Amino acid sequence: MFVKRIATACAMMLAMAGVAMAQSPSPTRIEQFKAWGAYSYKSGANTVCYVLSVPTSKEPASVNHGDVFFIVSQRPGQNISYEPQVMVGYPLKAGSKVTVKIDAKSFSMFVKDSAAWVENAAEEPALVQAMKTGKSMSVQAVSGRGTQTNYAYSLQGISDALKRIEKCK
Repeated sequence: MFVKRIATACAMMLAMAGVAMAQSPSPTRIEQFKAWGAYSYKSGANTVCYVLSVPTSKEPASVNHGDVFFIVSQRPGQNISYEPQVMVGYPLKAGSKVTVKIDAKSFSMFVKDSAAWVENAAEEPALVQAMKTGKSMSVQAVSGRGTQTNYAYSLQGISDALKRIEKCK
């Protein structure tokens, strides 16, 4: 089940990065670090590396959430370092915000279709640092139908996974 979710996440990551599946090789799993996996794939002459995890719980339990992931990507060829992203298996409510809570800290993300990114890019390093040192992480979102959703993530292994993609080239 976990491997299927990871494969789906890889495919979604490729699609979000604008890489045609038929023209690029599949992502390579570098290593698994508890709840977080490290991956890479080639995009033209550049290598994209990322870590991802799936939620440990999804609420409300009565709705179909589809595949849900939290991703932190690194694209050295595009000068992008540790860009956090939420991907869900349904359209998010246009104009809504996704909130990431790590312990007592909150971060706001803007939405587009079924994904969300940190609203203020200058806060990305603080979010990643909070993930490395935090005890618990949750993500709150609103579906296009108005359903409030909540996801809990394990932060076990995030530091080692990020360290593994540190030298992505």
